[in-house]
Amino acid sequence: MSILLIPMKVGPAAAQTSSRIDICHGYGCAFRSRLDLGPADARKFAAIMATGKASPQAERAAVSRAVSYFEKRAQQVTGVRDQPRSEFGASRIRGQMDCVDESTNTDALLRYLQGKGLLRYHKVDARASRGFLLDGRYPHWTAVIRAADGTRWVVDSWYAPMGGAPDVFPLSQWKQRGVLESGALN
Repeated sequence: MSILLIPMKVGPAAAQTSSRIDICHGYGCAFRSRLDLGPADARKFAAIMATGKASPQAERAAVSRAVSYFEKRAQQVTGVRDQPRSEFGASRIRGQMDCVDESTNTDALLRYLQGKGLLRYHKVDARASRGFLLDGRYPHWTAVIRAADGTRWVVDSWYAPMGGAPDVFPLSQWKQRGVLESGALN
């Protein structure tokens, strides 16, 4: 699934441009709420990402802060603060998000940042998944960025409450996680 970033003219004089991102929620993108990121958002993201100019590690920390800001903006359009991790039975509840929603939304943000030239050390890569029940792991999705050295990094906001810091660590480590232990995912 892809999210389109659509340049739009807004305001009375149509002098400002914004980008539209459809925020997925309700599990599996059952619902979509439109989030228009305007010039103020663009400046905020530029300021956040400027803190990551020193190194790939600093950029990943800035990406984490950008995701936190983005999720707070998403909350404004969904009207609900998503809880960490998916709860079984919360499917089709507006504002609640499973890993498909979270990874789709984070991927859309990362593509927005990349399109604005705000990623210096990383490129957005295809989302990744792990687990298929038969291997003892529940299926789980994440957004991914790739460093210049080829290392793929997850940006996984599913574990934190909406607006919290996402997990950002190597995909190779993330792929090994997720074993069901006493009903909990790690």
